[in-house]
Amino acid sequence: MGDVRGFLKVSRRKSDYRPACERVKDFKDVSLSRTDPASQEQASRCMDCGTPFCVWACPLGNYIPEWNDLMYRGHWQRAYGMLRQTNNLPEVTGRVCPALCEYSCVLGLNDNAVTIRENELAVIEHAFAQGLITARLLGKRTGKKVAVIGSGPAGLACADQLNQAGHLVTVFEKDDAIGGVLRYGIPDFKLEKSILDRRISLLTEEGIVFRPGVNAGVDVTQDELLRTFDAVCLTGGSRQPRDLAIPGREMDGIYFAMDFLIPQNRRLAGKMALEEGPTAAGKQVVIIGGGDTGADCVGVANRQKAGCIVQIELMPQPPECRTTAYPWPRYPLLLKTSTSHEEGGERQWSVLTKRFLGAGGRVTGLECVRVEFPLDPGKGCPVMREVAGSEFTVPADAVILAMGFVHPEHDRLLSGLGVEFDERGNVKTDARYMTTVKGVFAAGDIRRGQSLIVWAISEGRTAGHYIDTYLMGSTQLPRM
Repeated sequence: MGDVRGFLKVSRRKSDYRPACERVKDFKDVSLSRTDPASQEQASRCMDCGTPFCVWACPLGNYIPEWNDLMYRGHWQRAYGMLRQTNNLPEVTGRVCPALCEYSCVLGLNDNAVTIRENELAVIEHAFAQGLITARLLGKRTGKKVAVIGSGPAGLACADQLNQAGHLVTVFEKDDAIGGVLRYGIPDFKLEKSILDRRISLLTEEGIVFRPGVNAGVDVTQDELLRTFDAVCLTGGSRQPRDLAIPGREMDGIYFAMDFLIPQNRRLAGKMALEEGPTAAGKQVVIIGGGDTGADCVGVANRQKAGCIVQIELMPQPPECRTTAYPWPRYPLLLKTSTSHEEGGERQWSVLTKRFLGAGGRVTGLECVRVEFPLDPGKGCPVMREVAGSEFTVPADAVILAMGFVHPEHDRLLSGLGVEFDERGNVKTDARYMTTVKGVFAAGDIRRGQSLIVWAISEGRTAGHYIDTYLMGSTQLPRM
């Protein structure tokens, strides 16, 4: 390493954020870019670990110590070269990845971990700013055609890998723009869409054909896909939301999270009028679900000038620091306070929603009860129990269900192809990512269930490895 004592001299310092009172007035990026010298100083904290557990924790196997050392020394182009070997979308993971690697950083044993995610972002943004990233044009093609269905992180990663292997790749996306969940599911204050457009433009220049607004299975039939392409990869994600089947669910004013987030992204893109779709403006908003999607809904509701915001979660409040239940280097269950939470709103834990209250067919509130999770001696695990006498109501003009997703939508494409599903409703594959239909592969959330963007990229890369092997008999593509 460039400075083997860097971690003793420099303290962890994350990037700064725009003031909350300022950023809630728009949907621009909440963070402020770090200077290159500041990033190099933070990179100096990376230790000369005998075993870099950060690499073990990263689903992509990023060469973290190597590019930290290179950027510290000022070798930015070489640092980018190392990063590009394992990550197809570092400008995305550098912004929205939960940084599994940082929780396994060896320095985190007795100090604050290295700012790995922000260092990654510094490398890729420096590379773009300095013109180090140019289209990688191939002189020879294999003649094999591959269809990728879905243009989220798994689809883009898979398409990128297969395109670089020389295949002719066409990406089909049912939405009117490429990007999947990156395009319409993530708010702009976390991921501005110009970042996504920049990458898609590069992939297009490199030879990938994108066909937005084409619903595979409807606009192009499964028979056409199988007849036209030598292989098909399904990367449609996990879009079936988890519902809350309690009394009053049928009333107006209750929305799934994506039905709330997507319209706002479409408004910003100029594809939907301001008055169209659900809005939190002036309303008492209750968000059910305490995860990242719920936090995104808090941020959007704040920017839409909600009257008040309450976010409730069924599970108990997590601890603020690592406990013995999650020893290093495991990823711990910790209390996360996002920039959206800092902007306003109330959070409550251990709350079970019993019924929706309403008048005239529209929701007016929630009937809730406190719960606890005592250990069941017989089962040896916590069991949920309502706390007697803890019933209470929460007023609400709008309720947003942000409780995750159960499995991919079982649409005409999947039924038409005849792929089988596993016990959770995900597309079933073998160890080589092939479905029960020969030549049809699957990757990402559609295969493994709802997960992280970094896992989706890893899945797409792995699928590319096996598809190339299927088409050519061997491959030089990495397996993740």
